[in-house]
Order: sequence, then C-alpha cells, then structure tokens
Amino acid sequence: MANDKFLLYILDCDLYRDAKGVILLDILPQGQCINAARYCSTLDRLKEAIRPKRPGLLRRGVVLQHDNATPHSANLTQQWLQRYGWEILPHPAHSPDLAPSDFHLFGPLKRHLGGMAFETEDDLISELRNWFDNLDVDFFRVGINSLLSHWQKCIDLQGDYVEK
Repeated sequence: MANDKFLLYILDCDLYRDAKGVILLDILPQGQCINAARYCSTLDRLKEAIRPKRPGLLRRGVVLQHDNATPHSANLTQQWLQRYGWEILPHPAHSPDLAPSDFHLFGPLKRHLGGMAFETEDDLISELRNWFDNLDVDFFRVGINSLLSHWQKCIDLQGDYVEK
C-alpha cells in the first residue's frame, strides 16, 4: 500500500540514563508486551551496559527510578533488585512530573521527530539512537537536576502539589 511509508511505528522503549547520558535504550519488539521476566532481562542488560560506560558505579550502588507498574513491582523484579542491591527511588502514583521522560525528554524528542516519516521500524529506531547519541551531555545533566528540584518541591509540599 502506498501509504505504508508514512506509518510511524509506536515503540515501547525504556531509556536508561543518568546525568552523563544514555546507558541503555531498550526497545521492546513489536507485538511483545512487558512483563516481570522481560523487565528483569532488561535490568540484566542494563547492568552489563553500566560496566563499561560507568566504571565503578555497580560497586558504589545504583539508584533506579521507575514507577509502580506491575512489571516493576512484581516479586520477580523485587527479588532481582534485592539480589543486586539496587535502590529504588520512590515514585508517587500519578506523578508524571516526577518522571524525567515526561517533563524533560518527550518535548524535545517530539519536536525532533515532528514531520518525519519512517518506512520501517528499523529506520525509526536508527533515528532514535542517532538523536540520543548526539545529545549534548548538558541535556542529561539539566534533566537530572530538574528531577531533584521537582522532588524537593514534592517533599516540601508533602506530596500535595501539581506541577504546571
């Protein structure tokens, strides 16, 4: 069909990053869904990606921010996190302004992809990887620092806030 090349594939992906940049971009294959086993497999890949990109981080300790979605809160995931001693930064329910992807990442990514068309899912994935690889390190530092200020506001207002 002639319109196929204008399809924009919707991807389910997890981006693992810190103030220095992307550590792992994990894209769920089309037609698959995330569950605890798949999420733990992603955490295994993240652990291996940390070794060369952030030497010493695994010894110092990892603090992971994720929400309370079922794969994140499942017993299997909790056992994995406990086995490796990773700390979870609590994430209040219904608080997208405490997720850096929502308040810092999606806007610039949406602007970058605006008007683009991709013939295949691989073309889109390639563009995503290229965009993330070419972001200035300050982009990630600003995002993490913004998270800190958003969290402080939440703490100061005892969770009774709405970010505008």
